Amino acid sequence: MDWDDLRIFLAVVRAESLSGAGRGLKIDPATVGRRVARLEESVGARLFTKTPQGYALTEAGTRLQSHAERAEAAVLGASDAAEGPERLTGQIRLGAPDGCANYLLPQVLARICDANPGLEVQVVALPRVFNLSKREADMAIGVSRPEAGRLTVQKLTDYRLHLAASRDYLARHAAILTPADLQAHRFVGYIPDMIFDKELDYLTEIGVKAPPLASNSVSVQLNFLRHAAGVGVVHDFALPAAPELVRVIPDQISLTRSFWLIRHADDGRVARLNRFAQQLLAEIRKEMQRLEAVAENAVQPQRA
Repeated sequence: MDWDDLRIFLAVVRAESLSGAGRGLKIDPATVGRRVARLEESVGARLFTKTPQGYALTEAGTRLQSHAERAEAAVLGASDAAEGPERLTGQIRLGAPDGCANYLLPQVLARICDANPGLEVQVVALPRVFNLSKREADMAIGVSRPEAGRLTVQKLTDYRLHLAASRDYLARHAAILTPADLQAHRFVGYIPDMIFDKELDYLTEIGVKAPPLASNSVSVQLNFLRHAAGVGVVHDFALPAAPELVRVIPDQISLTRSFWLIRHADDGRVARLNRFAQQLLAEIRKEMQRLEAVAENAVQPQRA
């Protein structure tokens, strides 16, 4: 069985179309179709069924997928071995929730790339769970540990969240000295029906109803707060990027969550991805400690 045919097969699996696979591989869709037909002839079975939604795997195609992914990992591992044990080069695509992608990863990845000049890192910042089986990313950072799929999961770090508001907002509104005082204030948070992971449902946990100002983006929420729109839950590691904000009753309301590094199980054989994951883990933990220390030492508003 030809590896190049398997490579094209995997591209169709992930794109769910001949045209999408062709764009990713930079070849003509008709060529993709011919190569898939050749592979089907080779294995003696139909691998795809064409549906209104795209190309769906048959039972035979599903069986072949796991073998093809193992072959892919072996090819990548062989390429790494040829490059040498110390070299971290090429392109890596990392999926991450937008809070992590905006306020934690830029400085972390800049340091990793400084240490590895031949490395290219693409960050896909989307407020949803990534599908690594479709190779939307080489690895992803999640806010909860997945319980299904052929994945390996490693805890990156814990992080803390607190209520926060701008100094301007707090100066113009009733003092917040206890959780009961929050009832008199406008909240900023996630759009309730767009919360893609239960770990993000912060406001429900602290007893606040659907916020009147909401977004599926952490960055939009943070900018609402920076412009004195109300009170919201903010990652401590994001606070240094928003000096207008201060934590509110942090000794009474405090949340802790975790980031998890999620990888396809077969990628454990790819030395380059393993080395990147090790560097990412070390740098994220170091940067998290630094940013949370800055947030902890920030000047808090005076109580009335």
